[in-house]
Amino acid sequence: MAPRIFIDGEAGTTGLQIRERLVRRHDVTLIRLSDDERKSTDARLHALNECDLAILCLPDDAARESVSLIVNDQTRVIDASTAHRTDPNWVYGFPEMTAGQEEAVRAATRVSNPGCYPTAAIALIRPLVEAGLLPKDYPVTVNAISGYSGGGKPLIRRFEGPNGADEPTFYAYGLALAHKHLPELHQHTLLDHAPLFVPSVGRYYKGMLVQVPLQLWALPGAPGPNEVQAVLAGHYDSQSFVSVSPLDSIDPKTELDPEAANSTNELRLRIFAHADTGHCLLTAVLDNLGKGASGAAVQSMNLMLDLEPHAGLVDYPPAYS
Repeated sequence: MAPRIFIDGEAGTTGLQIRERLVRRHDVTLIRLSDDERKSTDARLHALNECDLAILCLPDDAARESVSLIVNDQTRVIDASTAHRTDPNWVYGFPEMTAGQEEAVRAATRVSNPGCYPTAAIALIRPLVEAGLLPKDYPVTVNAISGYSGGGKPLIRRFEGPNGADEPTFYAYGLALAHKHLPELHQHTLLDHAPLFVPSVGRYYKGMLVQVPLQLWALPGAPGPNEVQAVLAGHYDSQSFVSVSPLDSIDPKTELDPEAANSTNELRLRIFAHADTGHCLLTAVLDNLGKGASGAAVQSMNLMLDLEPHAGLVDYPPAYS
């Protein structure tokens, strides 16, 4: 019998994307609720305890409530909210993050789906910290831009509504410097101090570019860009969804398009450097709705249920969408 999956919060942006990735698969069965049933605690309680795996696509408090409704020890959970991303009792759902993480996800009963921005920033920073190339007390800055779908339905309505043409082409936000992704970004990069995180939004639907500038001359031993590239390339060697471009592939006229990885589960890492100044720029491109949200959840689901690892990921979007 195919594992039964319940998406609690199916009508949201991430929930809809996950449903599209699963609905035509034959190796899982979706438990679906009507619009009225989705508002019923009793109906949700029944679905949460009937399924083999629940994927929560809800605000933080609602996600916590859903977990509290599970009264058996068989239902496994993937939570796409920020509610459990720093909880030591939950496994962080970034299988490529560090040695043993994929096995931890595979064996977990509770997995917290990473945030889109942290997925990229952690992918760039943590391997360098683990290798001792980047000191834990180094003052790290993360600059990032996302398509407006990253703000969910409210921001989508702003940009696609009748007054959408009045929205800015680009704007920075989170200027109180306390973005909700900072706790997980701090914890999972292994840095002593939270990075200075500067997110922004562009007037396009989806796609994300994350940049981490480094002054290599200021690091212990003044490592060269080849050393940085070698650490990242070695860390993600043989990974299906994370790639690291070789340094010699960079053309002086290279431009980075935040939409380049859209509709994939790929996380594309590149390093840019200037030999004379010791400046280095670590970059990541991903789909904020793919590897940054729905794709990551499906990737963890495949591992947890011992399903084909690429199912619903490399063959997405479905033909009908």
